[in-house]
Amino acid sequence: MSGAEGVADWLLDGDPSVRWQAERDLLDRPEVVWSTTRDRVAAEGWGRRLLGAQDPEGTWAGALYSPKWTSTTYTLLLLQRFGLPPGHEAALAGCARLLDDAVWVDGGVSYWRTHTHAERCVNGMVLSVCSWFGLDDPRVDSIADLLLGAAMGDGAWNCRDHEGATHSSFHTTISVLEGLVAWSRFRVTTDADESMAGAHEFLLQHHLFRSHRTGEVIDDEWLKPHFPPRWHYDVLRGLDHLRDAGMRDPRAAEAVEIVRSQQRPDGRWPKGPRYPAKEWFVLEPGRVPSRWNTLRALRALRWWDAR
Repeated sequence: MSGAEGVADWLLDGDPSVRWQAERDLLDRPEVVWSTTRDRVAAEGWGRRLLGAQDPEGTWAGALYSPKWTSTTYTLLLLQRFGLPPGHEAALAGCARLLDDAVWVDGGVSYWRTHTHAERCVNGMVLSVCSWFGLDDPRVDSIADLLLGAAMGDGAWNCRDHEGATHSSFHTTISVLEGLVAWSRFRVTTDADESMAGAHEFLLQHHLFRSHRTGEVIDDEWLKPHFPPRWHYDVLRGLDHLRDAGMRDPRAAEAVEIVRSQQRPDGRWPKGPRYPAKEWFVLEPGRVPSRWNTLRALRALRWWDAR
């Protein structure tokens, strides 16, 4: 792996959610090792704290989508990023509530009774967690079908398409892509491959962060690493997805170098800003480097440099 040997030890000293991914993605340890560490996510540290906050009814914060970031949707997304293993009973209970308590519109979910549309970004998130945790329910496939049929002319998605948006959104697209990858693996299907290829082309035409019209940086905030990403896009999240999807393309090279340039002299990456809203707890408090961003950056660079 890139960076000083001490960085690996530092990652391994972190929460089990970081440790198991470092073992698998950076150190190439056998599955019997990293899967044993992953099993600890539910019993220790951050994963245990989140699971301990679950309501008796299966939700978190008594809510489906809002408040951010303590609702059922965002708590499950974080547990998914931690790698809480598929099939976990508490996570499946939360996923079921996301489907059972939703307003269903055109085959997708809405969590606002005044809405007459199914927002693409929200449905991408719900598809992602339900697929990751393995909720075997035909309504999960209904959400996937909705998203597969909702791509815009440029190949990707925008949660404001019902308001007349004509250009896809990076924020919406990354959530939908992550959902479709998880669903494709859960169902062992290639049905989403064409749609995902179109969305990848959308991201790559923009070099992951540039305007297709002017070539300027779309949003300087996208150049900073954030964890958890919540519903927001940034360059590191985009690269981590391309790595996960096995989508390597030279048009991502500039984004890779942006991430590489942010490595500190000690081999670690900074925390970056947090998106403001209520949280269950702060993952990495204080003025310290981020294990999460270091893990994600190192594995993206390792993937890229392995060409």
